[in-house]
Amino acid sequence: MTDARVRVLLADDETMIRAGIRAILGADPSFEVVAEAGDGREAVELTLKHRPDVALLDIRMPRLDGLQAAEELRRTSPGTSLVMLTTFSEDEYIVRALGSGASGFLLKSGDPRELVAGIQAVAGGAAFLSPQVARRVIAHLGTGRLSRAAGARTRLEPLTGREREVVALLGAGLSNAEIAARLHVVEGTVKAHVSAVLSRLELRNRVQLAILAYEAGLVDGPV
Repeated sequence: MTDARVRVLLADDETMIRAGIRAILGADPSFEVVAEAGDGREAVELTLKHRPDVALLDIRMPRLDGLQAAEELRRTSPGTSLVMLTTFSEDEYIVRALGSGASGFLLKSGDPRELVAGIQAVAGGAAFLSPQVARRVIAHLGTGRLSRAAGARTRLEPLTGREREVVALLGAGLSNAEIAARLHVVEGTVKAHVSAVLSRLELRNRVQLAILAYEAGLVDGPV
């Protein structure tokens, strides 16, 4: 981030939802809503124009849905962290969204404090799942978990001991700065470890790495 405030793009096709989220973020001086979009295509265009720190994307939008927009932005605006907005009725979208490149998943009906905490966490380099979404993900992962656990542990075998420590702390929801403080190293070292692990394991983002850490038994649950 280049500013003390977190610069946010808000994309949702429901005007009332946008107004509510804008009011929540506007009441906190640590945020600045730099643009609003009513559909996925506009969200992509405005993100490329304003380069916000975080793009908050509704999963269901016209023209491009949030997942398609996230996929495009992952390629064209890698410096922008992506947070998906979802509802209780969209489990299949949540599962798909885990591979979209998003770093956070929040419920529209969630606590406003959760919205603030989620955006701050993602802006700081951490992954974030709202507790309700995390429970849904855990339930989904619970099916066939034993077979996946063996595969996950096998995938993590090539990692060094320090890399495994980083993965475990990342899976617990810590940001790079928090991991660095816990391990008594500089933040750049943590970033290098995370980048190397993501590349070696062919994972797209921290959320996928956190899920892998959960499946391997390094943490009790994803983020």
